[in-house]
Amino acid sequence: MSNRLNLFSLKGNIRILHTTWVAFFISFMVWFNHAPLMSVIREVFDLTSQEVSVLLILNVALTIPARIIVGMMVDSYGPRKMFSGILVLSSFLCLFFAWAQTFQQLALTRFLLGFVGAGFVVGIRMIGEWFPAKQTGIAQGIYGGWGNFGSAGAALLLPTLALWIGGDDGWRYALSATASLAFVYGVFYYFNVTDTPKGSTYFKPKEVGGMEVTSKGDLVLYLIMSMPIYGALALLIWKLSPVGMQWLDTSAAYMAYAAIAAVYLYQAMQIIKVNKEIFSKEVPDMFRYQFKQVAVLNLSYLVTFGSELSLVSMLPLLYVDMFDLSPITAGLLAGIYPIMNLVARPSGGIFSDKVGRKKSLAILFLGITGSFVILSQVNSDWAVPAVVICTVFCAIFSQGGSGAVYAMAPLIQRRMTGQIAGMVGAYGNVGGLVFLTVLSFVSPQAFFIVIGCTAAVVLTCILIFLEEPKGQTAEVLEDGTVQLIDVS
Repeated sequence: MSNRLNLFSLKGNIRILHTTWVAFFISFMVWFNHAPLMSVIREVFDLTSQEVSVLLILNVALTIPARIIVGMMVDSYGPRKMFSGILVLSSFLCLFFAWAQTFQQLALTRFLLGFVGAGFVVGIRMIGEWFPAKQTGIAQGIYGGWGNFGSAGAALLLPTLALWIGGDDGWRYALSATASLAFVYGVFYYFNVTDTPKGSTYFKPKEVGGMEVTSKGDLVLYLIMSMPIYGALALLIWKLSPVGMQWLDTSAAYMAYAAIAAVYLYQAMQIIKVNKEIFSKEVPDMFRYQFKQVAVLNLSYLVTFGSELSLVSMLPLLYVDMFDLSPITAGLLAGIYPIMNLVARPSGGIFSDKVGRKKSLAILFLGITGSFVILSQVNSDWAVPAVVICTVFCAIFSQGGSGAVYAMAPLIQRRMTGQIAGMVGAYGNVGGLVFLTVLSFVSPQAFFIVIGCTAAVVLTCILIFLEEPKGQTAEVLEDGTVQLIDVS
């Protein structure tokens, strides 16, 4: 089967691709709709720089655990219900944020809106159901790359809309417009898609509460790989504590740490409960998969999407501080980086389809390592166009790497695609948080070299531990018969 897609078609799986990336686009627009209007919000509420930082941090805090939870739910309830539900729910939360009257209301609703960032995971399962293995790279790349542009869409459209509406509440009506769009599209999505093509089976996990693994060693690795997700939440609390932004007092911070530890222990118990059978009997070979595949994709996305999140946040300030550019010029030049998603992420998916999952990731990570090492040499003596070109190469390799990661994620175990995509996606947010924390302590040059060195370590893991998906995976139908699914 060719991996060429007729993107102008409005039928079959192409219709599902288009309706789903638009859903993702809208969810990202709602998630980041505050960013381009933050200067107005700061003025209206007379916010301090610390309060602005708190809002920005709270916006991504819930997304980390939400991607894990939503991954479990989409595997059980299906992407049609989940994406529609997320869009409709986020529309009400967005309205509450738009018409908030106090900073506390802003903070609470911004924290809850982090949930909409988990919508990405839902579409991964939907696209995985509708496209065969040979087309999954390009389809997931288009879904991720075009949907990701929702944050840029918010930046381009909302300030203009607020200005056009005018008045003191123009920004509130602009945010309300995104809420209305999310609600209407959530209803539209529910009535216009199905979870699978006609005649196909939607495979669900045997139990809810954690991923099924197929060996005791994989269970240990799963428990270990879950720790950084909760560690990232602890890092967020640390940044909000008296040691950091001083938004939480010491007792509140310790209570939050204890809550995070308790949630991890509860999740670990659930994971062990879901996988208790591996202690008494061996899983048949046809149903086995290796969790190290998931672990390597986790680390890969930590670098690819984590570096993207951090560069989008720091590049405008880099251009202002290092080259004394105006904020408007710096913003335009920095905006080139996220816009590359439109091409780079689908290209990474196509590259994965054509040359193989492992080889494509290895090549792209070699490019990530090299491009960030070069960027680490930047200083005020560089010509600005040279810096922009370097960031474009970083975008090509890192965003292409994100496309390649999600070209492989749906091929590991069909019934757990949502949970796998959720864990991988959470690691991307972990990476962004960790890299930005590093940036708060070191120079931009050291920050770039940290990303390059991390990419080199992950490249080694890819070469040693990642295995090319081959042949078929097996799933059990409701009547007990086994269905084989091609993964190569």
